[in-house]
Amino acid sequence: MADHARSDSPAVQAQLDRFAQLSPGRDILGLERIAALMEVLGNPHLSLPPVFHVAGTNGKGSTCAFLRAILEGVGLSVHVYSSPHLVRFNERFRVAGSLIEDEALATLLKEVLDAAEAADLGPSFFEATTAAAFLAFSRAPADAAIIEVGLGGRLDATNIIPAPLVCGIAQLGIDHEAFLLAEEAGTPEGPLERIAFEKAGIAKRGVPLVSQAYDKDMMHAIAEQARRVHADYLPRGEGWNAAVYEGKLHYRDGLSKMSLPLPALAGSWQAENAALAIAMLRHQSVFNLPESAYRAGMGWARWPARMQPLHAGPLVDLLPEGSSAWLDGCHNPAAAEPVAAHMAAHADNRPLHIVCGMLANKEMEGVLGQFVDQAPVLHCVPVPGHEHHTPAAIAAWARAQGLEAHTAPDVETAFRAITQPARVLVMGSLYLAGVVLRGNDQIPD
Repeated sequence: MADHARSDSPAVQAQLDRFAQLSPGRDILGLERIAALMEVLGNPHLSLPPVFHVAGTNGKGSTCAFLRAILEGVGLSVHVYSSPHLVRFNERFRVAGSLIEDEALATLLKEVLDAAEAADLGPSFFEATTAAAFLAFSRAPADAAIIEVGLGGRLDATNIIPAPLVCGIAQLGIDHEAFLLAEEAGTPEGPLERIAFEKAGIAKRGVPLVSQAYDKDMMHAIAEQARRVHADYLPRGEGWNAAVYEGKLHYRDGLSKMSLPLPALAGSWQAENAALAIAMLRHQSVFNLPESAYRAGMGWARWPARMQPLHAGPLVDLLPEGSSAWLDGCHNPAAAEPVAAHMAAHADNRPLHIVCGMLANKEMEGVLGQFVDQAPVLHCVPVPGHEHHTPAAIAAWARAQGLEAHTAPDVETAFRAITQPARVLVMGSLYLAGVVLRGNDQIPD
C-alpha cells in the first residue's frame, strides 16, 4: 500500500486498496499529472479559499498548527491539508476545522480514482490524495486553507495552486535525498543550496514569500527563485524578526511589535515555528487579526508526535511509577538536534531511555549521534510494516559509541524492560509514533 495507508473503515480501505493498481511504484515528482488530474476533476484548486502554503524540511507541520490556531482564535473556519498521518488516514484532511468523516472521504477518493482511471492518468498516491483534499476544500465553505507541502516544493503536487495568499519556508536541512538531490541541469550544486532551491519553488508572482534565516548561499538560492517569478521575498532578519527573552516571544516587523506568551507546544524550537506563522499572517492582506488572536494561538496550537507528552494509557502504564514519557517523530539530524537539546535541558536524576525505530533510508548515525553525550540507554525496535534499520544494527552502532543498548520486538516489550523510574523518549519515525499513539489510546483528533 502506498505510504502504508490503512483505514478501519471498509469503505475508505476499499479505495486505498486501489492505489496498488493505479499508482506508480514510487512517486515521480512533477506537476504534469496533477495538472491533468485537476483538469478532469473540474480544477477544484482554483476554487479554494485564501491559501497559506508552507514548505520546509522540519517545522512546517507545527507552523501550520500555529497558523490554524491563530486564525481559529478569532472564529475563522480553516481547512488544513497535511501529511503524513499518524494513526488515521483522515488526519490529512481537516475540513472547516474538523477531520473528514469516513463516508465523505471514501466518496472523495472514489471520485478521484475513478476520474484518474477513466483518463488513464496513473497519479501517485500523494497526487490523488492532494486532489481529494482540493475537492473537499472546494466544496465546503471556509475562510482560509492551510496547505502543507508534501516533499520539496517546486515539483510537489500542492504547488499546482496558482496564487496562494502567502508562502512560508520553515527550517531547512537535508532529507529525501533521492528525490531532492537528484541531478538536474540548472539547479544548484551544493546540497543545502539545492534543498533551498527546491523549497523556494513554491514562490509565486506578487505573493509574499516569508522564510526563516539560513546561511548566505541558501538565502541566495531562495532569493533567486523569488526573483525569477517576481515574488516578494521576506526572510527573517530583513523586515521582520523574533526573539525569546524574559519568558516571552518578542516579534517585530515594519509596522509594530508584539510580546507574546511562549508556545504551549514543548520544545524551544516551537517559538521559531510560531514566529514564522506570525510573520506569514502579518505579511498578508486579507485577514486583519488582533494581537489577542496571536496570544491565543500560542496556547491553543497542538501538533501530535512533536515532543508530545504521553499520558496514562496502555503503554505508559507499563513504565515504572515516577517515569515520564515523550514522543517525537524526529528522523533527520536537523530535527534530532533540538530534541536532544531539550532532553538535556530538562535532565534530572532519572536516567534517559530512548526507544528508537528508524526507516532504512534515514541517517541513523546522524540522528542518534545527537544524543550520545547524554549517555542514554537505547531500546531498539522495528518500525512495523516499513523497511527499517534492524534493531540489531541500531544496537550495534550504539554499543560502538559506548552506550548501553537492547533490542525489542516492539515498543510494549521495550517499555516493560525499563525497571526503574526514567525519562523515556520514543523517537526516530513518524510511522513508529503512529503505532505508539494508537497503542496508548491517544488518537489524534
